[in-house]
Parts: sequence; C-alpha cells; structure tokens
Amino acid sequence: MLITRIVTAMGVAITIAACESAKPDAVWKSREYSFFSDRIKQGKFEAVAVSATEIRSDYRNPHDSGSAATKTWKLSKPIDSFPQYQSAELIANAIYNLSLEEMQRAIEPDSTFRTGQEWAGVWTRDISYSIILSMAYLQPEVAKKSLLRKVNEAKRIIQDTGTGGAWPVSSDRSIWICAAWELYLANGDTSWLRQAYEIGRNSVEDDMKTIYDRETGLVRGESSFLDWREQTYPAWMQPADIFESECLGTNAVHYGANISLSRMARLLNDTSGTTKFQSNAERIRNAVNEKLWIAERKRYGQFLYGRTHKIVSPKFEALGEALCILMGIADPEKSQVIIANAPFTPFGINCIYPNIPGIPPYHNDAVWPFVQAFWALAAANAGNETAVMESISAIYRAAGLFLTNKENFVASDGDYSGTEINSSNMLWSLAGNISLVHKVLFGIHFETDGLTFRPFIPGALDGIRTLTNFRYRNAVLNIELEGYGDSIRSFVIDGKETRTAVIPASAEGQHVIRIRMNDRFAKPSGILKADTLFSPPTPRLKAGADHLDWDPVKGAAGYRLIRNGETIQHGKGHRIRIDSSGFSVYQVIAISEHGVESFASEPLEEIKPSSLRIIEAEGRLKVPGPVNAGYTGNGYVEISPLNNTLVNVPVQVDAPGMYYVDIRYANGNGPVNTENKCAIRSLLVNQVNQGIFVFPQRGTNDWSSWGYTNSLRVRLNKGQNLLQLILLPENQNMNGEINSAFVDHFRLRRQ
Repeated sequence: MLITRIVTAMGVAITIAACESAKPDAVWKSREYSFFSDRIKQGKFEAVAVSATEIRSDYRNPHDSGSAATKTWKLSKPIDSFPQYQSAELIANAIYNLSLEEMQRAIEPDSTFRTGQEWAGVWTRDISYSIILSMAYLQPEVAKKSLLRKVNEAKRIIQDTGTGGAWPVSSDRSIWICAAWELYLANGDTSWLRQAYEIGRNSVEDDMKTIYDRETGLVRGESSFLDWREQTYPAWMQPADIFESECLGTNAVHYGANISLSRMARLLNDTSGTTKFQSNAERIRNAVNEKLWIAERKRYGQFLYGRTHKIVSPKFEALGEALCILMGIADPEKSQVIIANAPFTPFGINCIYPNIPGIPPYHNDAVWPFVQAFWALAAANAGNETAVMESISAIYRAAGLFLTNKENFVASDGDYSGTEINSSNMLWSLAGNISLVHKVLFGIHFETDGLTFRPFIPGALDGIRTLTNFRYRNAVLNIELEGYGDSIRSFVIDGKETRTAVIPASAEGQHVIRIRMNDRFAKPSGILKADTLFSPPTPRLKAGADHLDWDPVKGAAGYRLIRNGETIQHGKGHRIRIDSSGFSVYQVIAISEHGVESFASEPLEEIKPSSLRIIEAEGRLKVPGPVNAGYTGNGYVEISPLNNTLVNVPVQVDAPGMYYVDIRYANGNGPVNTENKCAIRSLLVNQVNQGIFVFPQRGTNDWSSWGYTNSLRVRLNKGQNLLQLILLPENQNMNGEINSAFVDHFRLRRQ
C-alpha cells in the first residue's frame, strides 16, 4: 500500500491511503467499467495510477485485434504554481495533474489558448466554455487575450465559422459574454469589465435586431456547439432552416449573456442597460419555459423547427438542459426532474438522445467530456448524488484510459477512435475535468463580492481531500475538506468558525480553510439508465392529386400527421386525403413501438393558385444580373454592399391579411459547412421593419444552386404595398466585406 502524507498549511499531517490494495472494492462500478481508488478498469483494460504523477494504461481500440501495449503518462511540466489536489483516490489525483499539464500544453507561443492538439487557434465557443469551467481563474491573462482574439474591429464578438456562413445562422457567440463575466468575477478588474461590457452590449444589440423572434420570444440560430448540421438536424434542413430553428442551448446562452450584461451594467451604473438586458433575459426565460418545456417527457425539447409553422423536437439535448439548470431558466423543481429523468447511457450523457440513424458518431452517438462536466455541475446544483458520481466516473474513465482529455468518444462503446473527428489535449475537456475538483467537490463559485463554497461530495468519495495554493485575487487559500454530503456542517477560516462559507473579494494573503460536510443528502437521488438508442429514420412526404402519402419507415409502428403545426391524425396508414382550399403545411413523424419519434419530414406546402404570388426580381430592377442555370423568369439580380443595396418591390393584393414572404436566391461565396459569408438583408413593408432574410452559402462558386431564405410573416393592406429589401448597418455579417447573393424571385403566400 502506498501511503501519502500531506502536510497542510495548518501544520497538521493527514494520512491518506491511496494505492494498490487501499480500497479493494470499487469506489464506483457499472456493467461496463469500474473506478477504484488507484485505477480505472474496463473489461480487460486498465489505467493504473503508479503515483500522482504517473499513469499506465493498456487501453487500445476495441476493434483492433492486435495485442495491448502499455502506454504511460508521466508528469513532465512543473505544476506547483497551480492549485494542488490530494485525495484518497490516487487515480483522481493523477488525472487532475495530467489535466493541469495539458492546460499548459494548450498555451500557444502568442499566449492564447489552442483549442486542441488537432485544432489550432482560438474558437469563440471553445474558449468561452473553457473559461466558464475553470480557465478564468487558472489562466486569467491567457483567457483575456484569447477572448480579445475573438473580437473584431467594430468591437463585436466574432462568431465561429460554420453552417451557411456563420452568424446569424449560428448565433451562440454570446457565450463569450458569460465567459467575460466569469473572468471579471475571478480577477475583479474594472477596466476589463468596462471593455467586456462595451463589446457584449454591441453584439447583443445587433442580435436584438437580427435573431430575436418577436412572436415566440426565443432566439434563432443553430444549437450551441452542435455545429455540424447533419449530426443534430434532419437531413432536409438547409442552413436557412437552421437559422430559423430556435434551440434550447442557444437560448440558454443568450439568457446567460443578457443576465451577465445586466449585472455588468449595474456595476457600471448604466441604469438603462441594466433594465434592457434584464428584460431580454426574462423574455427568453419565459419563452423557453413556455415553448420548449415538455411536461410529459420531464425535460425541455431540443428546438423548435420547421418553416412557416414550427414544432418542437422532443429529443434530449444535454448541454442545453444543463445550462438551463445552471443559469436559472429551470426552477429547482424542474432541475431535479430533468436530472433524474435524463437518459444516462453506459459511458455518459449523450449530446442528443435518441441518436439519429445513419449518421456516424461525432455529436451524434457521442459523449463530450466538457458537456459531461456541465452535467456534473447541474447535477450538483439539483442535489442528485447519483448523477454527480456517474458524471465524475465517466470523465475519469476516458481521461485515465486514454491518457489525455479527448474531444469526444462514442456513446455506444466508449471508444474515441470511432468518431468522425477527435483531438487529444482538448481545451474544454481538460477545463471540465479540472472543474470537477474545484467547482463540484469543493464547490467554489465566484460571485460579485466574494468567493462562495457549496461543496457536493458523493458518499462514495467520503474522506479527506485538500486543495492548496488556490489563488483568488489577492488571496491564497489552503483548503481541507472532510466528509460527504450536499451542504456544509462547519466552515472554519484561520481557526475561526463562521456562519457563511464566503471569502470576501477584499481578502489578502494566506488563509487556511477547514470544511466539514453534513454527511447526508436532502434530496432523493437517482438517474434513468438507458441503452444507446436511435430514432426511426425521417419519413419523406409526397403529394398526389388529392392526397399525401409516404413510404413505410423501417422500425415504425405508427405515424403522426401534422398540419400547420398541429397533429391531425395518428395511425398506421401511409396516405391521407387533403383539400387544398388555401395554404396548408403538412409533415409526418414516424413512431417506433416504444414511442420513440423520428424527426418530422420536410414541410410540404399545399396552396391554391390564388394564394400564391411569384414576383421576379429582375422585373423590379433596371440592372440585369448575369445569367446562370436554374433561375426563373428572365434572370436574377446581384445584391452586394455596392450593388442594389435597396430593392423596391411594389405588390398589389386583393385581400388584406397575413402573408408569408421569402426569397429564392443563390450564394456561391463559400461552402455550406464553414466560412463566414452568409448574406443578410432587412425587409421593410410599407416602411416598417419586419425583420431579416438570411441568404446562407450554398457551395463554393456554385451560383446555380438555388434555395429559399427564411420566411417572414407580414401584414399587407388591400391594394398597393411596398416591400423593400435593404442593407442596413445591423446587416453586417462576420466577413465584413463579402455580403452578397443573387436574388431570383420573391414568393408571397397568403395565410
């Protein structure tokens, strides 16, 4: 047995048994793997902590028929300037030290964070989530420099390149604001507070004009971090459809960003900003709880999606659910229900659940350690001991066996080699690993006026643990934590017991803290263990002369037909008669015998001719466009920052009412999946701003690929109306120079 003797700052020697036969029984175990005090064991593979600075693992790809070869991680960089962790779980101590070393390896020569071993440079969401988890206080200067790397000359946050040409199709750049606020809480730098507030305010004010949905109260844009469209959306959804989706995680991000800005504004005595951003946050929170909460499933839905009539996807989305709990969108009762009923698969919490059939693992059928870390934080917040212990074990299993903090791993077998893309030394994974010690076990939370402690220790980890050399502003803390439970029995600072577990922001110098836990849990604990599950394939709806039909879907026991966002039929048939007396939108969902739903089919519109108007763009302008294949009418028109910045479209209608307007367009400025050249324009109807159209990229130099923008629902008067497609200052995209598309025609459909 290896005995570790720790001498605390109090001069008291604590003996912690930490190795080999110290605990012959597993600390935690499942059918797939076990967590012992000194090792992780999965089948015939083991990761063994030789010491707190060395791990040996014989893990290999389970699909590889070759013999296992033992690999070793051994600490090779000094880490003594960072918080030092010791516990009875030697493997946990070693994994913590491995993560500290990988944190240092993630710092580039220019003192910014590298996203991962295979991912160069700073990415907005990666750096932001990493800062929130632990980098704000461990590497404050590197964190600050990295955040500023993601700010443009106009003092706006840069959206990562992505689907359809970045912002506003992807719109989760506001997580930067949450990270900037966390950095301020950690360092108390008022000059940083002022700088971050200006950048965040500018960005959110652009968002308010561009992506805030006036009807639902939600925020549009792709799911936060889930930015590979086939991995989380039905195949029929194009980037314009993804822009139009209203996603749980992205709305949680915008709620958190507005709350953070409101708090910044209050400290900076900006009364109007305090009120405005608080109002935004409340509107988003109310809308999430009204539009996305699914009571019968005991969780929030994944997103609203569709075109003119949105429906909710009931899939589970792990990061979004966790953020709703941590940011306060979910009340305590909802939080407990979500954690207890979330599907926890054998190797961890899936990014989405059920998974999408036919899509290889990456976000689909995968566990991401940084998401698992947020889940651990949310589980502690909700008081669920089982979920916390499962989350810790899932993260330690992967880091211990793989000898690195991987980007992700396959949910169904726990291996990293089966994912589409992966990286070692992944920044947000290592940041999440470290947060398990600091923010879950020791419960360290940064507040405006001080550091608070809310430790959460599962019963399996009962014992003594220490965290020394923890730096908070001008203070250095040496902490001893004893016992288990969900709240503190006693909190002693420098030998004096206090009633509140708080270190004031004004504290200076060395301090010794002793915490004794309550050795119990106030709330019931438990989780929903689930096997890896896939939904049925998405049906394809087809139109006949007077009916709709669809081919049978493999694994489907029945179908649900939807008209204009409402269910009109349940059954096993594959056909329904329809009456095209106006404008109707149909979708069908396949349902398995266990009640698992597919994504809804692509919306199929049935409209009588008198309700449809097509207005050719080239007929409204005297500047003819160049001619490529696939257009309608006599040609099309280029819109760019230099050409046709205002397009006037007079429209005569026989009946007043609500109309859906969209535009057929081409954008060959970039690929569908990356870069930053999504074109944006505002629509004025009778000189009143109605919102924006997005013209996402459809393929590099592919100007013959035509599709429709998002739809806007507008009121038209009987007789003459004027539609104006205009380039406004808030229509600036992430590129800054290229903001162009070809416009083929305008389409009007009377509701």
